[in-house]
Amino acid sequence: MSIFGSMKTAVSGMSAQANRLSTVSDNIANANTTGYKAVSTSFSSLVLPSSSGNYNSGGVQTSVRQAISQQGDISYTTSEYDLAISGDGFFIVEGADGTPVLTRAGDFSVDSDGNLVNSAGYTLMGYSYDSGVPAVVVNGFDGLVPVNVAQSGLSAIASTSAYFSGNLNSEATVVTDTTTLPSANTSAVTDDTQKMSLVAYDSLGATVQYDYYFTKTGVTTDASGAVTGSTWEVAVYRNADAATGGTTSFPYSSSAVSVATLSFDANGQLTSATDTDIVDPVTAKTITMDYSDFTQLASDFSATGSADGQAASSVSAVSIDTDGVVSVSYANGTTKALYQIPLANVASPDNLTLLSGNVYTANGQSGVTVTGFPQTNGLGSIQSGALESSNVDLAGELTEMIEAQRSYTANSKVFQTGSDIMDVLVNLKR
Repeated sequence: MSIFGSMKTAVSGMSAQANRLSTVSDNIANANTTGYKAVSTSFSSLVLPSSSGNYNSGGVQTSVRQAISQQGDISYTTSEYDLAISGDGFFIVEGADGTPVLTRAGDFSVDSDGNLVNSAGYTLMGYSYDSGVPAVVVNGFDGLVPVNVAQSGLSAIASTSAYFSGNLNSEATVVTDTTTLPSANTSAVTDDTQKMSLVAYDSLGATVQYDYYFTKTGVTTDASGAVTGSTWEVAVYRNADAATGGTTSFPYSSSAVSVATLSFDANGQLTSATDTDIVDPVTAKTITMDYSDFTQLASDFSATGSADGQAASSVSAVSIDTDGVVSVSYANGTTKALYQIPLANVASPDNLTLLSGNVYTANGQSGVTVTGFPQTNGLGSIQSGALESSNVDLAGELTEMIEAQRSYTANSKVFQTGSDIMDVLVNLKR
């Protein structure tokens, strides 16, 4: 047995316990760090070859393990910008160098530019709704932009689509005199024509009212005289162009902005709708109409409809739902989606590389990063007004500290004993 060997083994034991104490100190220091994941030390033996009757002590080495996949407790706060992930996944954030990284720390606040930035200075990234409903890039971070909630002043959105749904009475009289059809723009519209109005918005947020006239124009039959289908005309006019001072809105001062034909089968189901766009010469806007939910049954006329767009209104609130959609609410009660926050995950989260600021990057052991929207493909949900606490167990860490201290002291005693034996050997010569 080598005395020097036993002393070196004791040194490796002290070094291992020092590493263990380092992880304990890190955990205790970050016990209140949002989204922090505890680290621990694992020990493995080092064995040297030994012969019969002669044992060579080896040593011990340590490796650090991370409990990244372990969920921390969620606590609620008073800020709607505080975000917690319930389940698997990480926020995608970007540092000052522009490199995307992952984090569970969702303590975001609004910086001077209106971006959501957490306490470590990382900016939350998301997909914008500027080009419509976003689609996620599953294998990369392309298309992500900083989530900006600075919405001041007034906002207006022009209408681009609208819909009408309801029922047209199948027993209505067919109008055969084309001069009395609403599309003829005369003053002699029949009583069988039904009228409804719909409000849309121009690019300045001003309301534009459209008058819709529904008139039955034809019936088709088979050889036996059974009805096989019907057609209806839908003529649309600008309400601002209606005649005033009389008993009817006709004649309008301008022609119809849309004339559509609705065709129904023998069961009263809509089979086709043609020329359904409203082309407004005043607002220079085109509104796509949807009549697909209309039926023609033996019941009174009924209709309901709506148009997208928004009147000029100020922002009253910003909200983030469990799917990660960031929306603004306006004073007039309307809402608008701005961004959708994605989540990212890897096959082995506990093997991610930890960086300063409580962020992570993928490596060969963790697997590649896969991105998706919350509550899809096994990813968790986002809770607004909440934070994920550290998963550090203080009682357990204090116990670890005591064990590390005792083990360090024991190893130092081995070293001291080896040193005393060396002194005895040296004194034999005296």
